[in-house]
Amino acid sequence: MLSPDRVERLRGQLDNARRRLDTARSHAGRVAAAAGTAAATAGLFTPEATGESLLATAVATGAGLLFLPTGRAEGQQKATSIVMYVAPGVSLTGVLIAERIVSGVHWGEALAVALWSAGTWWLRPARAARHMLVPPLPPVEKTTAVAVPEQRTYEHPAAQWWAERAAVEGGAAPGSFLEDIERTGEAAMRAVIRSAIPGEPVPDISVRRLSALMDVPEDLIAVGPVPGRGASVRLLTVGTADDALDARTVWATRIAPLAMPGAVITEINFGSMTTTKEVDA
Repeated sequence: MLSPDRVERLRGQLDNARRRLDTARSHAGRVAAAAGTAAATAGLFTPEATGESLLATAVATGAGLLFLPTGRAEGQQKATSIVMYVAPGVSLTGVLIAERIVSGVHWGEALAVALWSAGTWWLRPARAARHMLVPPLPPVEKTTAVAVPEQRTYEHPAAQWWAERAAVEGGAAPGSFLEDIERTGEAAMRAVIRSAIPGEPVPDISVRRLSALMDVPEDLIAVGPVPGRGASVRLLTVGTADDALDARTVWATRIAPLAMPGAVITEINFGSMTTTKEVDA
Protein backbone atom coordinates (compact mmCIF):
# COMPACT_ATOMS: atom_id res chain seq x y z
CA MET A 1 0.00 0.00 0.00
CA LEU A 2 1.36 3.40 -0.97
CA SER A 3 1.99 5.92 1.76
CA PRO A 4 0.17 9.29 1.64
CA ASP A 5 3.45 11.05 0.80
CA ARG A 6 4.09 8.66 -2.08
CA VAL A 7 0.56 9.16 -3.40
CA GLU A 8 1.00 12.93 -3.22
CA ARG A 9 4.28 12.75 -5.14
CA LEU A 10 2.70 10.57 -7.85
CA ARG A 11 -0.21 13.00 -8.15
CA GLY A 12 2.22 15.87 -8.53
CA GLN A 13 4.16 13.99 -11.24
CA LEU A 14 0.95 13.26 -13.16
CA ASP A 15 -0.14 16.88 -12.94
CA ASN A 16 3.23 18.02 -14.26
CA ALA A 17 2.95 15.55 -17.15
CA ARG A 18 -0.52 16.90 -17.97
CA ARG A 19 0.79 20.45 -17.95
CA ARG A 20 3.64 19.53 -20.31
CA LEU A 21 1.22 17.73 -22.65
CA ASP A 22 -1.13 20.71 -22.67
CA THR A 23 1.80 22.99 -23.49
CA ALA A 24 2.81 20.71 -26.38
CA ARG A 25 -0.76 20.77 -27.74
CA SER A 26 -0.75 24.57 -27.47
CA HIS A 27 2.44 24.82 -29.51
CA ALA A 28 1.09 22.35 -32.09
CA GLY A 29 -2.05 24.48 -32.43
CA ARG A 30 0.05 27.57 -33.06
CA VAL A 31 2.01 25.73 -35.75
CA ALA A 32 -1.22 24.52 -37.38
CA ALA A 33 -2.66 28.03 -37.41
CA ALA A 34 0.50 29.41 -39.01
CA ALA A 35 0.49 26.63 -41.60
CA GLY A 36 -3.18 27.30 -42.42
CA THR A 37 -2.46 31.00 -42.86
CA ALA A 38 0.46 30.20 -45.16
CA ALA A 39 -1.67 27.80 -47.23
CA ALA A 40 -4.58 30.27 -47.54
CA THR A 41 -2.23 33.11 -48.47
CA ALA A 42 -0.56 31.00 -51.12
CA GLY A 43 -3.98 30.05 -52.47
CA LEU A 44 -4.67 33.71 -53.24
CA PHE A 45 -2.00 33.68 -55.93
CA THR A 46 -1.78 30.09 -57.15
CA PRO A 47 -4.13 27.07 -57.03
CA GLU A 48 -1.36 24.54 -57.44
CA ALA A 49 -1.15 23.55 -53.74
CA THR A 50 -4.87 23.78 -52.97
CA GLY A 51 -5.41 20.04 -53.14
CA GLU A 52 -2.55 19.25 -50.77
CA SER A 53 -3.73 22.00 -48.40
CA LEU A 54 -7.27 20.60 -48.33
CA LEU A 55 -5.96 17.09 -47.64
CA ALA A 56 -3.66 18.30 -44.82
CA THR A 57 -6.52 20.29 -43.28
CA ALA A 58 -8.84 17.27 -43.34
CA VAL A 59 -6.22 14.95 -41.84
CA ALA A 60 -5.27 17.37 -39.06
CA THR A 61 -8.89 18.10 -38.16
CA GLY A 62 -9.89 14.43 -38.23
CA ALA A 63 -6.91 13.30 -36.14
CA GLY A 64 -7.55 15.97 -33.55
CA LEU A 65 -11.24 15.13 -33.42
CA LEU A 66 -10.38 11.45 -32.95
CA PHE A 67 -8.41 12.23 -29.78
CA LEU A 68 -10.87 14.79 -28.46
CA PRO A 69 -12.21 13.38 -25.14
CA THR A 70 -15.89 13.78 -26.05
CA GLY A 71 -16.79 10.76 -23.93
CA ARG A 72 -16.56 12.93 -20.81
CA ALA A 73 -19.46 15.13 -21.92
CA GLU A 74 -23.06 14.61 -23.02
CA GLY A 75 -25.73 16.49 -24.89
CA GLN A 76 -25.22 20.13 -25.67
CA GLN A 77 -21.74 20.37 -24.16
CA LYS A 78 -20.51 17.50 -26.33
CA ALA A 79 -22.03 18.95 -29.52
CA THR A 80 -20.70 22.44 -28.77
CA SER A 81 -17.17 21.17 -28.18
CA ILE A 82 -17.18 19.23 -31.46
CA VAL A 83 -18.41 22.25 -33.43
CA MET A 84 -15.81 24.52 -31.84
CA TYR A 85 -13.03 22.03 -32.51
CA VAL A 86 -13.78 21.52 -36.21
CA ALA A 87 -14.61 25.19 -36.87
CA PRO A 88 -11.03 26.24 -37.85
CA GLY A 89 -10.60 23.30 -40.25
CA VAL A 90 -14.04 23.65 -41.82
CA SER A 91 -13.69 27.42 -42.28
CA LEU A 92 -10.20 27.04 -43.76
CA THR A 93 -11.58 24.44 -46.18
CA GLY A 94 -14.20 26.94 -47.27
CA VAL A 95 -11.60 29.64 -47.86
CA LEU A 96 -9.40 27.29 -49.91
CA ILE A 97 -12.32 26.15 -52.06
CA ALA A 98 -13.40 29.76 -52.64
CA GLU A 99 -9.88 30.64 -53.73
CA ARG A 100 -9.96 27.71 -56.16
CA ILE A 101 -13.25 28.77 -57.67
CA VAL A 102 -12.57 32.51 -57.94
CA SER A 103 -9.83 33.24 -60.38
CA GLY A 104 -7.26 35.90 -59.63
CA VAL A 105 -6.76 37.84 -56.40
CA HIS A 106 -10.02 39.19 -55.01
CA TRP A 107 -10.33 41.54 -52.03
CA GLY A 108 -13.03 39.34 -50.50
CA GLU A 109 -10.67 36.37 -50.48
CA ALA A 110 -7.92 38.43 -48.88
CA LEU A 111 -10.36 39.63 -46.20
CA ALA A 112 -11.45 36.05 -45.54
CA VAL A 113 -7.83 34.94 -45.09
CA ALA A 114 -7.15 37.82 -42.71
CA LEU A 115 -10.27 37.11 -40.63
CA TRP A 116 -9.53 33.40 -40.45
CA SER A 117 -5.92 33.97 -39.42
CA ALA A 118 -6.74 36.56 -36.75
CA GLY A 119 -9.72 34.64 -35.34
CA THR A 120 -7.88 31.32 -35.17
CA TRP A 121 -4.76 32.87 -33.63
CA TRP A 122 -6.53 34.89 -30.95
CA LEU A 123 -9.72 32.93 -30.21
CA ARG A 124 -8.18 29.45 -30.49
CA PRO A 125 -11.54 27.60 -30.70
CA ALA A 126 -9.98 24.12 -30.83
CA ARG A 127 -8.08 24.72 -27.59
CA ALA A 128 -11.19 26.21 -25.97
CA ALA A 129 -13.18 23.11 -26.99
CA ARG A 130 -10.67 20.78 -25.32
CA HIS A 131 -10.62 22.87 -22.15
CA MET A 132 -14.42 22.75 -22.13
CA LEU A 133 -14.20 18.97 -21.83
CA VAL A 134 -11.06 18.79 -19.67
CA PRO A 135 -10.46 21.94 -17.60
CA PRO A 136 -6.76 22.85 -17.47
CA LEU A 137 -4.78 22.52 -14.27
CA PRO A 138 -3.95 25.75 -12.46
CA PRO A 139 -0.46 27.04 -13.20
CA VAL A 140 2.29 26.24 -10.77
CA GLU A 141 2.85 29.19 -8.47
CA LYS A 142 6.39 30.43 -8.58
CA THR A 143 7.58 31.67 -5.24
CA THR A 144 10.62 33.82 -4.86
CA ALA A 145 12.74 33.09 -1.82
CA VAL A 146 13.16 36.28 0.14
CA ALA A 147 15.89 36.39 2.67
CA VAL A 148 14.30 37.42 5.94
CA PRO A 149 16.81 38.58 8.48
CA GLU A 150 16.74 36.55 11.65
CA GLN A 151 15.21 38.48 14.49
CA ARG A 152 17.51 38.41 17.48
CA THR A 153 15.89 37.40 20.73
CA TYR A 154 17.05 38.52 24.14
CA GLU A 155 16.73 36.64 27.38
CA HIS A 156 16.39 39.74 29.55
CA PRO A 157 13.10 41.65 29.17
CA ALA A 158 14.90 44.99 29.36
CA ALA A 159 17.16 44.04 26.45
CA GLN A 160 14.16 42.91 24.42
CA TRP A 161 12.35 46.16 25.20
CA TRP A 162 15.41 48.16 24.20
CA ALA A 163 15.67 46.31 20.87
CA GLU A 164 12.00 46.83 20.06
CA ARG A 165 11.56 50.42 21.25
CA ALA A 166 14.87 52.27 21.52
CA ALA A 167 17.21 50.57 19.02
CA VAL A 168 14.85 50.70 16.03
CA GLU A 169 15.53 52.96 13.06
CA GLY A 170 14.65 56.49 14.12
CA GLY A 171 14.55 55.51 17.80
CA ALA A 172 16.47 56.98 20.71
CA ALA A 173 19.43 54.59 20.28
CA PRO A 174 19.44 53.02 16.80
CA GLY A 175 22.05 50.40 16.02
CA SER A 176 22.65 49.35 19.62
CA PHE A 177 21.66 46.72 22.14
CA LEU A 178 21.81 46.18 25.89
CA GLU A 179 23.89 43.64 27.75
CA ASP A 180 25.16 43.01 31.29
CA ILE A 181 21.89 44.27 32.72
CA GLU A 182 21.86 44.51 36.52
CA ARG A 183 19.25 45.68 38.93
CA THR A 184 20.76 48.14 41.36
CA GLY A 185 17.69 49.13 43.34
CA GLU A 186 13.96 48.89 43.73
CA ALA A 187 13.51 51.15 40.69
CA ALA A 188 17.06 51.33 39.41
CA MET A 189 19.25 49.46 36.96
CA ARG A 190 22.50 49.68 35.09
CA ALA A 191 23.45 48.13 31.76
CA VAL A 192 26.05 48.30 29.05
CA ILE A 193 24.98 49.73 25.71
CA ARG A 194 26.92 48.08 22.90
CA SER A 195 27.09 49.06 19.24
CA ALA A 196 25.43 46.52 16.98
CA ILE A 197 28.28 46.94 14.47
CA PRO A 198 31.59 45.62 15.82
CA GLY A 199 34.30 48.27 15.90
CA GLU A 200 31.85 51.14 15.57
CA PRO A 201 31.11 53.60 18.41
CA VAL A 202 27.75 53.63 20.12
CA PRO A 203 25.65 56.31 18.40
CA ASP A 204 24.87 59.49 20.28
CA ILE A 205 21.98 58.78 22.62
CA SER A 206 19.63 61.54 23.69
CA VAL A 207 18.86 61.32 27.40
CA ARG A 208 15.86 63.54 26.76
CA ARG A 209 14.41 61.06 24.27
CA LEU A 210 15.13 58.15 26.61
CA SER A 211 13.37 60.02 29.39
CA ALA A 212 10.28 60.45 27.23
CA LEU A 213 10.39 56.85 26.04
CA MET A 214 10.89 55.34 29.50
CA ASP A 215 8.78 57.93 31.34
CA VAL A 216 11.62 58.47 33.82
CA PRO A 217 12.91 61.91 34.92
CA GLU A 218 15.94 63.07 32.97
CA ASP A 219 18.05 63.56 36.11
CA LEU A 220 17.69 59.83 36.90
CA ILE A 221 19.13 58.73 33.55
CA ALA A 222 22.83 58.86 32.73
CA VAL A 223 24.81 57.62 29.73
CA GLY A 224 28.58 57.67 30.10
CA PRO A 225 31.76 55.76 29.34
CA VAL A 226 32.51 52.31 30.71
CA PRO A 227 35.72 52.48 32.78
CA GLY A 228 38.59 50.94 30.86
CA ARG A 229 36.57 50.37 27.68
CA GLY A 230 36.37 52.05 24.29
CA ALA A 231 33.61 53.97 22.59
CA SER A 232 31.91 50.83 21.30
CA VAL A 233 30.26 50.49 24.71
CA ARG A 234 28.54 52.98 26.97
CA LEU A 235 27.26 52.68 30.53
CA LEU A 236 23.57 53.32 31.12
CA THR A 237 22.28 53.97 34.63
CA VAL A 238 18.65 54.53 35.50
CA GLY A 239 17.37 55.50 38.94
CA THR A 240 19.15 55.68 42.28
CA ALA A 241 21.06 52.57 43.28
CA ASP A 242 20.45 51.00 46.69
CA ASP A 243 23.59 50.59 48.81
CA ALA A 244 23.27 46.83 49.13
CA LEU A 245 22.72 46.24 45.43
CA ASP A 246 25.44 48.69 44.50
CA ALA A 247 27.89 46.88 46.75
CA ARG A 248 27.13 43.61 44.96
CA THR A 249 27.72 45.35 41.63
CA VAL A 250 31.03 46.81 42.72
CA TRP A 251 32.13 43.42 44.03
CA ALA A 252 31.03 41.53 40.89
CA THR A 253 32.49 43.98 38.39
CA ARG A 254 35.59 45.39 40.07
CA ILE A 255 36.78 43.33 43.01
CA ALA A 256 35.92 39.67 42.36
CA PRO A 257 37.42 39.40 38.83
CA LEU A 258 40.81 40.59 40.11
CA ALA A 259 41.03 39.52 43.71
CA MET A 260 38.69 36.54 44.12
CA PRO A 261 37.48 35.17 40.76
CA GLY A 262 34.26 33.23 41.14
CA ALA A 263 33.40 34.65 44.56
CA VAL A 264 29.84 35.93 44.95
CA ILE A 265 28.34 38.09 47.68
CA THR A 266 25.38 36.28 49.16
CA GLU A 267 24.49 38.57 52.09
CA ILE A 268 25.32 42.10 53.17
CA ASN A 269 24.84 43.44 56.66
CA PHE A 270 25.05 47.14 57.44
CA GLY A 271 25.95 48.45 60.90
CA SER A 272 28.16 50.85 62.78
CA MET A 273 31.70 49.94 63.78
CA THR A 274 32.55 50.69 67.41
CA THR A 275 35.78 50.29 69.38
CA THR A 276 36.14 49.66 73.08
CA LYS A 277 39.03 50.87 75.10
CA GLU A 278 40.20 48.89 78.12
CA VAL A 279 40.93 50.98 81.17
CA ASP A 280 43.10 49.64 83.89
CA ALA A 281 41.43 49.95 87.25
